[in-house]
Amino acid sequence: MNFDKELDARGLNCPLPILKTKKSLADMAPGQVLKVVATDSGSVKDMQAFANQTGNTLVSQAEEKGEFVFFMQKK
Repeated sequence: MNFDKELDARGLNCPLPILKTKKSLADMAPGQVLKVVATDSGSVKDMQAFANQTGNTLVSQAEEKGEFVFFMQKK
């Protein structure tokens, strides 16, 4: 999937992956896509809730080798 910016949130625990995602999205233009890679299993529910609360779109999420990969499109 194409993305405009990547955030490495490996090794960070809740709530840091969400806080860093929010900060990264703030610097992006509407429609751009942020790729987030996290190792915190709690980030799966957190990213879904964050998308619902902010109106940003969680385009996809997947788990690869113990890492969680999210693609979030800025509203």
